[in-house]
Amino acid sequence: MRKFTISILLFLVAISSLFSQENKLNRPQTPNEPYPYHSEDVTFENSTDGITLAGTFTYPKGGSNLPAVVLIHGSGPNDRDCDYLEHKPFLVISDFFTKNGIAVLRFDKRGVSKSTGVYATATSIDFARDVEFAVAYLKKRKEVDKNKIGLVGHSEGGIIAPMVVEKSKDVRYIILMAGPTIKGDKLLLLQDRLISKSLGESESNIELADRINAKAYAIANDSSSNEVKKMTLKAHIKNTYKDNPSLRKPEKMTEDEFIDREIKFYTENWTQFYIRYDPAKALEKLSVPLLAIFGSKDLQVPSKENAAVLERLAKEKKNFKITILPNLNHLFQECETGSPREYKKIEQTISPIALNEMIHWIKES
Repeated sequence: MRKFTISILLFLVAISSLFSQENKLNRPQTPNEPYPYHSEDVTFENSTDGITLAGTFTYPKGGSNLPAVVLIHGSGPNDRDCDYLEHKPFLVISDFFTKNGIAVLRFDKRGVSKSTGVYATATSIDFARDVEFAVAYLKKRKEVDKNKIGLVGHSEGGIIAPMVVEKSKDVRYIILMAGPTIKGDKLLLLQDRLISKSLGESESNIELADRINAKAYAIANDSSSNEVKKMTLKAHIKNTYKDNPSLRKPEKMTEDEFIDREIKFYTENWTQFYIRYDPAKALEKLSVPLLAIFGSKDLQVPSKENAAVLERLAKEKKNFKITILPNLNHLFQECETGSPREYKKIEQTISPIALNEMIHWIKES
């Protein structure tokens, strides 16, 4: 997800404090060159939006008619490796898949690293369009079997993958890694509650924050103009401070700076789309095979609530498989609590359990 949403909810902790770490940590799963397969830096065009997307295409040596996948990022300005907290999960996934006979295309998001375009104003719809052109690129590669192209989306990428299938007839299957299935505003509220609890916040503060955030999302959801929303949000946040003087904001931020940050979050294009979007509607239309994997300790896309939607659909769609993997967090690391505090401390980038679950399903599909 884009942030954990340390929105009005957490006057509690500056997000940077969650991940402070002095020393560079070991990342044993990150592969090093030379790779035992072809790794090629490539570019392809999104001709609709006039942007160039840059990425890496990996494929087994001597391979032909290969199954292939596009990796789809979660939220945030991610590069092709999804470099985050010294982890590179997309590089690890790509390496594992390619060693197992699958070609992989991963790419920098628009406006990030070597890709052109503007990231700041983009929504899931824009990112889905980029993935459509990634699929079109794979169809042109002589190494790829055009009838065996799949999508693997993590977090927000799990929302994007079904969007792409609605527009493209060239996708054979999709894998959702912690893909949200419930409406965005409800998910963000749930995420806030669970993460606050993991950080040791009191139940009374969590309930208070839930009420504050729910009202903020209601304002953001309103059909009023952005200018009206900004004024209403500003009044809401100021009144919150006034009525609850014990609440804390992130350190080193003035009240005005904090209010400006919150208003920007609630009114930016990405949030405005995300909080209104209901992923279940696209999932209901899916006809291609789907594998959905969740971590049992995921606090950002909680497995119970999100798997429930797919389990309901799976009663009719026999080509859906839903698996909750024990003791894995949102990044599919083996963990203790699932708290974001653990992400950087854990040396593992992604559990072999998750990697094997995906590769076995692809080979059987």
